[in-house]
Amino acid sequence: VIEFALAGFSKEELSIEVKPDKHSITVRASSQANDEKSNRRIARRSFEKTYVNFDNNLDLSSVSASFNNGLLEITVPLRPEKEPLKIEIS
Repeated sequence: VIEFALAGFSKEELSIEVKPDKHSITVRASSQANDEKSNRRIARRSFEKTYVNFDNNLDLSSVSASFNNGLLEITVPLRPEKEPLKIEIS
């Protein structure tokens, strides 16, 4: 499980890109705080983080994500371990 505290961002401002061929997950957040009607001066914010699975032990085809109250939670299950081959000696 990968968790991000992204207070101030909405669900629509987040993106998750999974590249199984490169064994990576990239999370991006970009704030659209260019509201001219507001008197508040809020800078445009952005965030980007890439995680690489060097061990290749995660099942990147089964990634799921949820966003609730500013907390983004990405669940990446482990790959099921393959049973070792048993070879009979003749």
